[in-house]
Amino acid sequence: MNIENIGQPFLKKFPGDFSNNPTQRNTPKVLFATIKPAGFDHPQLIAFNETLSEEIGLGKFEEKDLNFLVGSQLPDNIQSYATAYAGHQFGNWAGQLGDGRAILAGEITNATGKKTEIQWKGAGATPYSRRADGRAVLRSSVREYLMSEAMYHLSVPTTRALSLAFTGEDVIRDIMYNGNPRYEKGAVVIRTAESFLRFGHFELMFAQGEHKLLQDLLDFTIENYFPEIVSSDHQKYKDFFENVCIRTADLMVEWFRVGFVHGVMNTDNMSILGLTIDYGPYSMMDEYNLNFTPNTTDLPGRRYAFGKQGQISHWNLWKLANALQPIINDEKFLESTLNNFGVYFWEAHDKMLCKKFGFDGLRKEDEDFLTNWQGIMQELELDHTLFFNQLEKITPDTDLKEYFSPAAYTVLNEEKLRKLEDFIDQYQSRLQSNTISREESLELMKTTNPKFILRNYLLYQCIEEISNGKTEMLTKLTQALENPYQELFPEFSVKRPSNYDDTAGCSTLSCSS
Repeated sequence: MNIENIGQPFLKKFPGDFSNNPTQRNTPKVLFATIKPAGFDHPQLIAFNETLSEEIGLGKFEEKDLNFLVGSQLPDNIQSYATAYAGHQFGNWAGQLGDGRAILAGEITNATGKKTEIQWKGAGATPYSRRADGRAVLRSSVREYLMSEAMYHLSVPTTRALSLAFTGEDVIRDIMYNGNPRYEKGAVVIRTAESFLRFGHFELMFAQGEHKLLQDLLDFTIENYFPEIVSSDHQKYKDFFENVCIRTADLMVEWFRVGFVHGVMNTDNMSILGLTIDYGPYSMMDEYNLNFTPNTTDLPGRRYAFGKQGQISHWNLWKLANALQPIINDEKFLESTLNNFGVYFWEAHDKMLCKKFGFDGLRKEDEDFLTNWQGIMQELELDHTLFFNQLEKITPDTDLKEYFSPAAYTVLNEEKLRKLEDFIDQYQSRLQSNTISREESLELMKTTNPKFILRNYLLYQCIEEISNGKTEMLTKLTQALENPYQELFPEFSVKRPSNYDDTAGCSTLSCSS
């Protein structure tokens, strides 16, 4: 790989701590601290994303590159570092946080001029590890590697994964925070993104009263990652905030489209570029439930439940607005922009749902239809993905009980079946009023509704196999996630088997990774 071409513009632009000290501490008035990865003597490659490597300009993998993939034996051109940020966690101010398990190598530029940041996750402690070891376990690394790529191929904005490797170490973790720690295999994943800047980076500068550094960070972000902003003076900061609001709303709509639940939407886990970032206790939706959260640490409040993701992103944007106020210096503008967020989000959300149903557009009367649909989905415990797949092939003669039972997590008794029949009648009536052909309607559905989603039970099976030295399922899942709008493997297009309903690390998840 062309790792000698990795540059480090962030280090040259901003003040940092160059002590290479991994001890947990506050680092005021700096945006990063240099830190060397722990280094691992016996790494073993599990997976490498050759296509991504070529796309971003790193080129082909050679055996000698394995050490780089786990952060060992770095070339002289790389001064690795971790960034400092702050954040609101579960609604409470948490103060200084930072890259506790992530270490940046720098930035690579490909032949077209596109820049990509490269980051190890699980390569050792940093000043921001908060008394943790900075390592990562296999299960969380597999989940990040596969899911970030699955989201990319679903056309959802996301960070991406370059490689996955065993470190050769065992790491102790208490997976459910219940006093039962155990050793697990350690791993490192390299993830990439245009930038890993978060809401929390701006919150930290505001909290420390570093307004000049805050403005410098804004200028850097706009110049490097928002080429569409061509305004000058203070107007560019307003345009920036409006753009972040739109990107965030669009991301939430995409999460709702594919049934993704992040699980821990703290402000430090929110990308300033509108990317899905930090794949922790996430889940793809099985049975439709607006109140579903995969994160056991989010119980009982369910702050980050599926149906609340738009609301929480709005709340997080309020916190970002507060951090940017000293630079934008226009409270009425910020309030107006935030108020417009809800209007924009819900209209975009409903338009997206109409595409999933194959409608020609959003009409006023569709609002009641969509509300009714949500109620039917929850009451009948219908699988989010399978329901829409079945809907594409439905005919007036379809036996609804036989047809939808494989997509239901409950028995469709007479009462529930009657409600489903009434809803399908409403749907068929709405389709008949479409101003587009049935072929065009089906094309909308097929390009909006995935045939394959990376369900937690599939990830669980894959992690178990990799732990036992097998990679057949990893290969198969990779093929499926790269073609999510095709049904390459029908055995993956089924609802979650009941034996996984309460399996730790499958249906019940935590942040312990």
